[in-house]
Amino acid sequence: MTDTHSHIVWGVDDGATTMDVSLTMLEIAAANGTTDIVATPHANPKYPFQREVVLERIQALNQAAGSPKVHFGCEFHLSFDNVDHLMKNLRQYTINGKQYLLVECPDFHIGQHTESVLGRMIDAGIVPIVAHPERNPVLRKDLTRVEEWVELGCLLQLTAMSITGAFGASAKSASHRLLDRGLVHIVASDCHDPVNRSPRLTEAREAVVSRCGEELAEIIFAENPRAVVEGAPLLGGKQISWSPPKWYQFWKR
Repeated sequence: MTDTHSHIVWGVDDGATTMDVSLTMLEIAAANGTTDIVATPHANPKYPFQREVVLERIQALNQAAGSPKVHFGCEFHLSFDNVDHLMKNLRQYTINGKQYLLVECPDFHIGQHTESVLGRMIDAGIVPIVAHPERNPVLRKDLTRVEEWVELGCLLQLTAMSITGAFGASAKSASHRLLDRGLVHIVASDCHDPVNRSPRLTEAREAVVSRCGEELAEIIFAENPRAVVEGAPLLGGKQISWSPPKWYQFWKR
């Protein structure tokens, strides 16, 4: 599996606190079948993004751990100021410098301008991956809105622990509704530490297999995340057209 959302780099946000903690998290990820993991430190007013520090520490982790391989990325907070900076530095924040960017919405207010912000990214060749919509109290009350974002060209990423219920009944219910409506492209750990928010994906994968089948689980835990890391088109979203099973509606061109 490939994990496209993690706070594995130490000392840059609310994730790993030391290199030893980072290495412990990588050991857990490897033991649970993760071969690649994207470091996505926050890029927001509280945690200014330190690109060079992140790159240096990713290199150190890859040299020390070996597996899973750590890739570059960030969790980009959606705001006018942030997006203006992004448009001037398009590939400074994207995963591995490719076209995919993990974005996070504000928790308590998502303005009408959000669609225009996402549209600006898409027009510039960036594919926004909306992080954990099921945990956002605004979005999970109105899943129609995230469906419109998928139609616009965005991708949706669920948190593994939401699927298993660790983030509460509301997040679990929203996860299941998004899965059932064919709106989920990726599942990731959003790990912050080795214990409470660990990089384990296996339990969530088993839950998806039980609910939706092995084929979908393989797509959203392995194939699509790998495509994101490589900068390739992926299944679902608006990147390609394919013939899914009748019970699973991917959004197509």
